[in-house]
Amino acid sequence: MDIKEIQNLIKFVAKSGASEVKLEMEDVKITIKTGPGYTETTYVQAAPVAQVVPSVVAPAVSQLTTETAAPASETAENTSNYITIKSPIIGTFYRKPSPDKPNFVDVGSEINEGDVLCMIEAMKLFNEIESEISGKVVKVLVDNASPVEFDQPLFLVDPS
Repeated sequence: MDIKEIQNLIKFVAKSGASEVKLEMEDVKITIKTGPGYTETTYVQAAPVAQVVPSVVAPAVSQLTTETAAPASETAENTSNYITIKSPIIGTFYRKPSPDKPNFVDVGSEINEGDVLCMIEAMKLFNEIESEISGKVVKVLVDNASPVEFDQPLFLVDPS
Protein backbone atom coordinates (compact mmCIF):
# COMPACT_ATOMS: atom_id res chain seq x y z
CA MET A 1 0.00 0.00 0.00
CA ASP A 2 1.56 3.32 -1.03
CA ILE A 3 1.25 6.78 0.53
CA LYS A 4 -1.38 8.02 -1.93
CA GLU A 5 -3.66 5.08 -1.10
CA ILE A 6 -3.24 5.74 2.63
CA GLN A 7 -3.99 9.45 2.23
CA ASN A 8 -7.11 8.64 0.18
CA LEU A 9 -8.20 6.16 2.87
CA ILE A 10 -7.79 8.82 5.57
CA LYS A 11 -9.89 11.30 3.57
CA PHE A 12 -12.56 8.68 2.91
CA VAL A 13 -12.83 7.73 6.61
CA ALA A 14 -12.99 11.39 7.67
CA LYS A 15 -15.84 12.08 5.22
CA SER A 16 -17.73 8.88 6.06
CA GLY A 17 -18.34 9.86 9.68
CA ALA A 18 -16.94 6.59 11.07
CA SER A 19 -15.21 7.02 14.41
CA GLU A 20 -12.66 4.23 13.96
CA VAL A 21 -11.45 2.04 11.10
CA LYS A 22 -8.90 -0.78 11.32
CA LEU A 23 -7.35 -2.32 8.23
CA GLU A 24 -5.01 -5.32 8.44
CA MET A 25 -3.30 -7.00 5.52
CA GLU A 26 -0.40 -9.44 5.54
CA ASP A 27 2.34 -6.79 5.89
CA VAL A 28 0.37 -3.62 6.75
CA LYS A 29 -1.77 -2.65 9.73
CA ILE A 30 -3.58 0.72 9.73
CA THR A 31 -5.84 2.19 12.41
CA ILE A 32 -7.65 5.47 11.74
CA LYS A 33 -9.58 7.20 14.53
CA THR A 34 -11.60 10.33 13.87
CA GLY A 35 -13.58 12.61 16.10
CA PRO A 36 -14.65 16.24 16.39
CA GLY A 37 -11.71 18.43 15.40
CA TYR A 38 -8.99 15.80 14.92
CA THR A 39 -7.93 12.73 12.97
CA GLU A 40 -5.52 10.18 14.45
CA THR A 41 -3.77 7.62 12.26
CA THR A 42 -1.59 4.69 13.28
CA TYR A 43 0.35 3.03 10.47
CA VAL A 44 2.45 -0.10 11.00
CA GLN A 45 4.28 -2.02 8.31
CA ALA A 46 6.68 -4.95 8.73
CA ALA A 47 9.33 -3.62 6.34
CA PRO A 48 10.90 -0.17 7.04
CA VAL A 49 9.06 2.58 5.17
CA ALA A 50 8.99 6.36 5.05
CA GLN A 51 6.99 7.84 7.92
CA VAL A 52 3.47 8.88 6.94
CA VAL A 53 2.31 12.18 8.40
CA PRO A 54 -1.36 13.02 7.77
CA SER A 55 -2.12 16.54 6.62
CA VAL A 56 -3.99 17.19 9.89
CA VAL A 57 -0.73 16.92 11.88
CA ALA A 58 1.27 19.27 9.62
CA PRO A 59 0.19 22.59 11.27
CA ALA A 60 1.38 21.40 14.69
CA VAL A 61 4.78 20.45 13.25
CA SER A 62 5.26 23.85 11.59
CA GLN A 63 4.22 25.62 14.80
CA LEU A 64 6.81 23.63 16.77
CA THR A 65 9.50 24.53 14.24
CA THR A 66 8.68 28.22 14.59
CA GLU A 67 8.91 28.08 18.40
CA THR A 68 12.28 26.33 18.44
CA ALA A 69 13.78 28.69 15.86
CA ALA A 70 13.51 31.74 18.16
CA PRO A 71 15.90 30.52 20.91
CA ALA A 72 18.45 29.48 18.29
CA SER A 73 18.60 33.02 16.91
CA GLU A 74 19.06 34.42 20.44
CA THR A 75 22.01 32.04 20.96
CA ALA A 76 23.52 33.13 17.65
CA GLU A 77 23.44 36.76 18.78
CA ASN A 78 25.20 35.95 22.08
CA THR A 79 28.00 34.02 20.35
CA SER A 80 28.57 36.42 17.44
CA ASN A 81 31.73 37.89 19.02
CA TYR A 82 33.28 34.43 19.54
CA ILE A 83 35.41 32.51 17.05
CA THR A 84 34.40 28.94 16.28
CA ILE A 85 37.16 26.35 15.97
CA LYS A 86 36.01 23.61 13.59
CA SER A 87 37.14 20.07 12.93
CA PRO A 88 39.58 19.82 10.01
CA ILE A 89 38.89 16.07 9.56
CA ILE A 90 36.33 13.33 10.16
CA GLY A 91 37.03 11.08 13.13
CA THR A 92 36.59 10.59 16.86
CA PHE A 93 37.08 13.64 19.12
CA TYR A 94 39.16 13.27 22.29
CA ARG A 95 39.70 15.99 24.89
CA LYS A 96 42.61 14.14 26.59
CA PRO A 97 45.87 12.63 25.31
CA SER A 98 45.01 9.45 27.28
CA PRO A 99 42.29 8.43 29.77
CA ASP A 100 44.48 9.06 32.83
CA LYS A 101 45.68 12.52 31.72
CA PRO A 102 43.91 15.89 32.14
CA ASN A 103 41.99 17.59 29.30
CA PHE A 104 44.04 19.59 26.81
CA VAL A 105 41.74 22.60 27.44
CA ASP A 106 38.67 23.31 29.55
CA VAL A 107 36.12 26.11 29.59
CA GLY A 108 37.98 29.20 30.82
CA SER A 109 41.40 28.01 29.63
CA GLU A 110 43.64 30.64 28.04
CA ILE A 111 45.03 29.37 24.74
CA ASN A 112 47.74 30.66 22.41
CA GLU A 113 48.34 30.08 18.75
CA GLY A 114 49.83 26.60 18.31
CA ASP A 115 48.44 25.12 21.57
CA VAL A 116 46.95 21.63 21.26
CA LEU A 117 43.18 21.78 21.84
CA CYS A 118 42.18 18.15 21.29
CA MET A 119 42.93 15.01 19.32
CA ILE A 120 40.91 13.51 16.51
CA GLU A 121 41.44 9.87 15.69
CA ALA A 122 40.98 8.96 12.05
CA MET A 123 41.85 5.49 10.76
CA LYS A 124 43.87 4.60 13.89
CA LEU A 125 45.96 7.79 13.61
CA PHE A 126 45.70 10.38 16.37
CA ASN A 127 45.88 13.92 14.99
CA GLU A 128 46.58 16.79 17.37
CA ILE A 129 44.39 19.78 16.59
CA GLU A 130 46.24 23.03 17.27
CA SER A 131 44.77 26.47 17.82
CA GLU A 132 45.19 29.01 15.06
CA ILE A 133 44.17 31.87 17.38
CA SER A 134 44.81 33.10 20.91
CA GLY A 135 42.03 33.69 23.41
CA LYS A 136 39.89 32.10 26.10
CA VAL A 137 37.84 28.91 25.60
CA VAL A 138 34.20 29.83 26.24
CA LYS A 139 32.49 26.55 25.36
CA VAL A 140 33.37 22.98 24.34
CA LEU A 141 30.75 21.94 21.78
CA VAL A 142 31.53 18.20 21.49
CA ASP A 143 31.53 15.43 24.11
CA ASN A 144 34.65 13.37 24.66
CA ALA A 145 34.96 10.24 22.47
CA SER A 146 32.21 11.45 20.12
CA PRO A 147 32.34 11.17 16.34
CA VAL A 148 32.85 14.46 14.51
CA GLU A 149 32.34 15.49 10.89
CA PHE A 150 34.50 17.70 8.72
CA ASP A 151 33.91 21.39 9.54
CA GLN A 152 31.87 20.57 12.66
CA PRO A 153 32.23 23.23 15.40
CA LEU A 154 34.38 22.00 18.31
CA PHE A 155 35.12 25.04 20.49
CA LEU A 156 33.97 28.65 20.95
CA VAL A 157 36.86 31.00 21.72
CA ASP A 158 36.73 34.61 22.90
CA PRO A 159 39.66 36.28 21.11
CA SER A 160 39.72 39.38 23.35
